[in-house]
Amino acid sequence: MPAAGTDKPAILVLAPMPAAPVSAGNRRRLVATCEALARGGFAVDLAYYAHEDQVYRRFGQHPPTDFSGMERSFRNVFLIEARTVIPLKTRSNAFGIDEWCPDEVGDFVTWYFSRYPETGAVLVNYVFLSRALERVPPGVLTLIDTHDRFAGRQEQYRPFRAEPNFFYTDEAGEAAGLSRADLVLAIQAAEARGFAALTDRRVLLLPPHFPTRRPFTVAERVTRIGFLGHGNDPNLFSIGRFVRTWAQDWTPGRPELVIAGEICRSLRGVEGPGVRLLGYLDRLEDFYDQADLIVAPMLMGSGLKMKVGEALSFGRPVIGTEIGLEGFEPTEAAHRCRDAEAVKAAVLAVARDAEALARLTQASAALYERYAQTALAAEAELIGLLDAHHSGRVPPSPRPREKDRDDPGIDATSATRGAGLVLTCETSTRSLPASEPEYGVLVATERRSGSGRAEVYRPERRRWFARPDAAATGPMPDLGALDVALSPEWVRDKILPAPARAALARVFAGMRADWESAGRIVGRTAERIEIATLLPGVLVGGSHPAACFLIAGDGAVELRLERVTPLQLRGAEAYADRTGRLPAPLPVSLGLRAAEPLPAAPARLVFLTDDGIGRIALAEDAA
Repeated sequence: MPAAGTDKPAILVLAPMPAAPVSAGNRRRLVATCEALARGGFAVDLAYYAHEDQVYRRFGQHPPTDFSGMERSFRNVFLIEARTVIPLKTRSNAFGIDEWCPDEVGDFVTWYFSRYPETGAVLVNYVFLSRALERVPPGVLTLIDTHDRFAGRQEQYRPFRAEPNFFYTDEAGEAAGLSRADLVLAIQAAEARGFAALTDRRVLLLPPHFPTRRPFTVAERVTRIGFLGHGNDPNLFSIGRFVRTWAQDWTPGRPELVIAGEICRSLRGVEGPGVRLLGYLDRLEDFYDQADLIVAPMLMGSGLKMKVGEALSFGRPVIGTEIGLEGFEPTEAAHRCRDAEAVKAAVLAVARDAEALARLTQASAALYERYAQTALAAEAELIGLLDAHHSGRVPPSPRPREKDRDDPGIDATSATRGAGLVLTCETSTRSLPASEPEYGVLVATERRSGSGRAEVYRPERRRWFARPDAAATGPMPDLGALDVALSPEWVRDKILPAPARAALARVFAGMRADWESAGRIVGRTAERIEIATLLPGVLVGGSHPAACFLIAGDGAVELRLERVTPLQLRGAEAYADRTGRLPAPLPVSLGLRAAEPLPAAPARLVFLTDDGIGRIALAEDAA
């Protein structure tokens, strides 16, 4: 990202997704907008509210977040811990506009302006974070980059008989959120018109600019068609339908469909004749080198399909549905297909006709040129509005980067050994690796509690890696009452051997718990135990990978959680939410089984999830 001068006030950009790695459409949009601001001469501070990190952990995946990469691109990078559990479902007709914007986001904005009062504008990504704009001081320009329209978004799921796992609201909620900004940015023209009908705030069309990466060239023939995407619902539903359609009567003379990106994690089992998964690729060039033509067979979704703009910037012709190319204002029939079957027919038509392929390539190049002119004109309009707002402000004094000023010592490592285990602690912003050849598996990442202090918001964190080592004798490592987020790679996937997992359970048993409860042992056999207790409501329904250990004396026995059964009546069990932000507890019965005989008098159950640490103090049922 180009470095900005110091003659203009900085801009704070607040987002619920990271800017690196650029592995999803919303991240591409975030980066494109920040690059536009930097080209306009503005320094950009990025505050990442770690919403996506929480969601990835809740689905049992290591969050793909690269703070080191972000620090190379922005003046300052801040981390706002996502301590409140974000609800992915609602029993209401729609989410309230502020249900995904907890107090910690606004607390950060208050702290930020106490430290950087000269900042001239705040841009929040997504309307559901608009509540944070209420903490912005008077005179500071406020903007919302909408990304999508969320009023009634759940209706798109009905034809697929599915429920959304992302935010949606009603028109009143969206209008209330938009009214908090001075300027509303829309990613495509149809949504700009929709927002203008909801609010009296100025709505500016700002399609993302995709710089040319490669010129358009006409392939000799189509041997492979490609789809690159994130694993969100619109991509999964759409490419799932297209894969079935494409593979139905495929023959070796037809092009092969190659699919890349994070979506491949959710498409296991679809490979076969005519369909190949490439997985996640670090370099976009590696994907476009393998695809002569890109398909966008989208059947649902809003916003703008970043995958289409990216493909055009790499000089690849595109065939897609009307939804897939919405916002690009297409005129070619191959860019306005009705459904997956029509996309397939259009691909086969150009695959066997060189002249038709040349016409499609020429039409795609013309589409890209028209779109690029619109995007650059919109970017110039935005920069002009920002310059006009800031023209009367006193230029800020130059500031060094936050890390250069306050944090000279990072990338420190230390190792603790004992009980057949080596724990290595690394302090850095190097957040992307889930394992290290030298250190082992990432097992936990430090969380910093509180607000209003610089050290809380810096992205540097302590991270603990574990590896088994029979020579590591001696007492169990004691790390103290730390506050950590656990790594899904060891909680769910069980890639560490059983003795090492038991040793880790004893380490985490002494750390700061997110919740604590009392439980009654209401039934047991030699290898099975039934416990009546209270669990945070978020753990009762849905899929939450958990690791459970009975702690008795100096030992730990891992249990398999067979079932969580909600109970009608709450017993006398005590419960404490140590975070103050978890959903209300619910009475449940836990059915757990061990692979070995259970200890006679277990003292407590350690309940480890990707969301945190829970402890249940156990007692025999008096009855």
